[in-house]
Amino acid sequence: MSIINLQNITKIYQTKEVETVALENVNLEVNEGEFLSVMGPSGCGKSTMLNIMGLLDLPNEGKVLINGTETNQMKDGQLAEFRNETLGFIFQSFHLINSLNVLDNVELPLLYRKSTDKSRRELAKEVLSKVGLSHRMKHFPSQLSGGQCQRVAIARALIGNPKIILADEPTGNLDSKMGEEIMNLLHTVNQAGTTIVMVTHDESIAKETQRIIRFFDGRRIQ
Repeated sequence: MSIINLQNITKIYQTKEVETVALENVNLEVNEGEFLSVMGPSGCGKSTMLNIMGLLDLPNEGKVLINGTETNQMKDGQLAEFRNETLGFIFQSFHLINSLNVLDNVELPLLYRKSTDKSRRELAKEVLSKVGLSHRMKHFPSQLSGGQCQRVAIARALIGNPKIILADEPTGNLDSKMGEEIMNLLHTVNQAGTTIVMVTHDESIAKETQRIIRFFDGRRIQ
């Protein structure tokens, strides 16, 4: 069953003098529970597609259906609520807030939901335990290794119990050992039923996932 459906997606970035076609007539279906890798050279449109899939950007043409819901006509508030309830994001640069400790960073997505301080705190502790960081809850990002920061980012993505996780180069800033640990964690998450779409440049990592698609100059070529 399809959980993500991109239909004839075109994205054009326009300045006064330059028109850049980031995506051109892209079609893609991702099945529920799938672990999909997206590959291609820098600037080919991979991250643009991930942003559109994650409702962080809008296409100029085409439809985006997430879990059977057509999102194109949603207003900003509706998009934010739907995104918060359905999608989790893992970024290459972690996107942690340095002034907040690990526990507070992980709690952030739940601030948009109607939950008590106690329930948010307990859920954050639970998900940090799952990623092996129970002993680091009071530490700040500057006190963590790159691999630990990425685990915090994964915990933050998981805390809302999303149906879909979108990961943009989740091992890009890590050494091979740390990257392997992060991929093992993502495979565990996927095996529990979460759909994962991952952008990566690493062929060896992509080969461990269920399916690979490739992009070149804004077009899906495989």
